[in-house]
Amino acid sequence: MQPTQALLKRFRKLPLTTKDIKKGFYKGTRTGTVGRHTKYGGFVIDWSRVRTYVVPGGLDSFKLTPFVTRKVAPQRGRYEGYPKGPKSPELYLDRWKAENGLD
Repeated sequence: MQPTQALLKRFRKLPLTTKDIKKGFYKGTRTGTVGRHTKYGGFVIDWSRVRTYVVPGGLDSFKLTPFVTRKVAPQRGRYEGYPKGPKSPELYLDRWKAENGLD
C-alpha cells in the first residue's frame, strides 16, 4: 500500500523526527555550543557563552514561598563503627539486612 500524493505533501511539511530518517540523524536541541574542539581532541570552554542564572534580589519579602520550609536543618549521617563512612560495604550490608530481612 502506497500513501497518496496528498498525504506525502502534508508529511513533508511536518518537522523531522528520528523515526522518520535512517540511522545517523541527530535532531539536536538548537542550543549551540559553549566552546570549541581542539585539533588534539580536547574541548575548550568559552566562558562568555556559558549560561548563568542571576537570582533576583529581595526574595525575603516575596509572597510565594518554596514547598520546603527553610527552617529544616540538613541532616548529617552518622557512621560510627564504619571506617570508610558512607562508602563502607559493611554499612550497605547492615542497612540492606535491616530494610529487607535476611534473604
